[in-house]
Parts: sequence; C-alpha cells; structure tokens
Amino acid sequence: MRLPILAIIHQMEIAVIHIVTPENAAQYSEAMEQAYRLRHQVFVEEKRWTDLARPDGREIDTFDDDHALHMLALHEGRVVGYQRMLPTTRPYLLTAVLPDLCEVEPPCSPRVWEWTRYAVDRNHRDRGRILSPVGSALLTGIVEWGLESGVEAIVIEMNPLWLLRLVQLHFRVTPLGLPQPISGEDTVAVSAAFDHRTLKRLRETRGDAASVLTARPAARRRLAS
Repeated sequence: MRLPILAIIHQMEIAVIHIVTPENAAQYSEAMEQAYRLRHQVFVEEKRWTDLARPDGREIDTFDDDHALHMLALHEGRVVGYQRMLPTTRPYLLTAVLPDLCEVEPPCSPRVWEWTRYAVDRNHRDRGRILSPVGSALLTGIVEWGLESGVEAIVIEMNPLWLLRLVQLHFRVTPLGLPQPISGEDTVAVSAAFDHRTLKRLRETRGDAASVLTARPAARRRLAS
C-alpha cells in the first residue's frame, strides 16, 4: 500500500511562533541574534551562498529593515526555526534581486507578502517526505497571521519539489515563471494563495487545532501601504 506523500512526525516538540516587528523588537534582541546565526548556518554554511557570508556569523541583508516581519519558532527558549515576510508594495527579493524568475507582472499588493529566509535547525527538520513539527508550525503561522491581517497570498522563490507539498496543504499555487538554477539549485517563483481551508488542512495535518501564534505586537494588523 502506498503511503501518502504528505505526513507529519509525532509532535514530541511544540514550537511556538513569535512575530517580531519594530514595535516589539527590543523584547526579542537575543532571539533575533539566534535567528541571524541560524540563517548564516543554513544559507552560507550549508547552501554555500558565500556572497552572504559575514565574519560575525550573522546573515543579514538589506531587507532586514523596519518593513520586515520576522517569525521565530521557539522551543524551550531557543530559536529552532525562522522565516521573514516582506511587503510586495515596495522592492522585495523577487523584484530587486531575482527578477529573471518572474515572467509576468510581479505581485504588488498589501494583501500579498513575500515569504523568505525559511530556515529550520538541522535537528528539527523534515525527514524526507515527512513534515516536521517546526516546519508545520511555521507554515501555519503564516496562514494564521495572514487571515488576521488581510493577507491572502504569499510570493515564494523555492525548489519546485515544494509545489506538490503546498498543493496538498491546500494552497492555490500559481507559477510566476519557469524554474531556473540559482546557486546550483533549481528555483521557481510562485504565488500561493490561502484561506480558511488552508488553515483547516494545516491544523488537520498537525493534529492540533490550537493557534501556533503567541501574543502579537500591538500593530500586528498593519498592512503595507
């Protein structure tokens, strides 16, 4: 009997997602330092994106400004996962750095944000086709935040192998161009729309209907203008 492609391991660990914006950044200074070092580990040391290397072991770029929204997956006080959301109403990674991946008019809307710098600690990652609790919590955090904030879709630059996974999680995925090699890895830009059905599917997959988000910053509902 064939097993489903999408599965999730038993949730022995529970990662809670914290949203970090300029309004509450001071409370997360140490956690953000961990996040930048996790990014350096994943993108510089593992993926060999050597142009991002820094002597201090922190991966930071020009998009880490006051317009970025950071999501931290914390487990027992340690950052085990991270992702960054960027508004598409100003220059973002696809338009400013990877425009060749987009063959159509790039998304530009307060209801569409870009998902970037997804990183999970090596001890908490997916195992083949099995979605880890940390990865599942991060994806669920995007959808929960989006539904609360009036965001309806995300732009992603990703390995094409993620396409089937997103569809199985009930994202409505639209390629923005054909895959191209980026730093030795095939990469495709897509727009992935979501709604309450996506959240329902993610919670079913996780086996937990509780919210993954902790208390949000006071201005969490702001949209890019």
